[in-house]
Amino acid sequence: MKRLGLLFLGLLQLTCSSQPVDKINGISFVGSREEVNQEHIDPVIAIHANYAAVMPFGFIRSLDNPNVIFDTDRQWYGETRAGAKQYIQLLQKNGIKIMLKPQIWVWRGEFTGDILMKNEKDWQTLEQTYKDFILTYAKLAQETKTAVYCIGTELDEFIKNRPGFWSTLITEIRKVYKGKLTYAANWDEYKRTPFWNDLDYIGVDAYFPLSEARNPTPEQMREGWQKWKSAMQEMSDHYQTPILFTEFGYRSMDYTAKKPWLVDQNQMQVNLDAQAKALQVVFDDFWKEEWFAGGFVWKWFIHHKRSGGSGDNRFTPQNKPAERVIKEFYKTAM
Repeated sequence: MKRLGLLFLGLLQLTCSSQPVDKINGISFVGSREEVNQEHIDPVIAIHANYAAVMPFGFIRSLDNPNVIFDTDRQWYGETRAGAKQYIQLLQKNGIKIMLKPQIWVWRGEFTGDILMKNEKDWQTLEQTYKDFILTYAKLAQETKTAVYCIGTELDEFIKNRPGFWSTLITEIRKVYKGKLTYAANWDEYKRTPFWNDLDYIGVDAYFPLSEARNPTPEQMREGWQKWKSAMQEMSDHYQTPILFTEFGYRSMDYTAKKPWLVDQNQMQVNLDAQAKALQVVFDDFWKEEWFAGGFVWKWFIHHKRSGGSGDNRFTPQNKPAERVIKEFYKTAM
């Protein structure tokens, strides 16, 4: 009888371990001037997304200014605490889980990875104001039972220069928020981020260069992924922590896989097919991997009918062939 019990337990463990792990099939839900309503959520449901990243913002006046300004009357509603809460609650009401991802915007859109203070006093001010910002939203994440909380996005110099602050900050966040934590490291930053041991996901904003071709084929992009993919798998194995694409996406333009991080207002030729193929390659190559948790497509606007479209060369997949790719894949990946 004991042997039968042990055999049953072993079979049960084998069965459980062979079950597919639910992937995060997410979109990055951009804050707007107004409240969201059901009409704004229905297109997210239609593409079978099971997660949405909600992104309130804090602002810094320059790369060496230490004051994080947030939750003010001058911000768009969706970028404030009240707006983030309203977005979260309506998305959750529709069965969509949330990653709350407060982010910093530097005036004129300068890169947050270059935030660097000139003296110790300013570093301390930055630490205090950033801590206030992040703990405010950590409390909201706990209040709303948000599934994942992202403690920062692309802050390489801040982390490199003040590693002790970040270790302490994570401890403070854990006191008020009991869900899973990640950090959104830029594609060329994640290898030197020092605190992955303290988080639940290794977050990567996955704008890796893949091909210099004007209209890259899936095979060219798949080949371009190999070195990056191997390095991420090694990182995941080392920390015994899954990789999460906190952002991934491509612009619908020529050379989409050459510098996928470009956010400029260039007039590059619209190429809807390249965007669709690039997303399909990510889905085909990553979602099957056990060490990969899923990701959040960049980016999705609440006014679906007037977003994206055939003449748009920006990131959103809305009203483009890329939207169909996402819909079909997320449907089968449910």
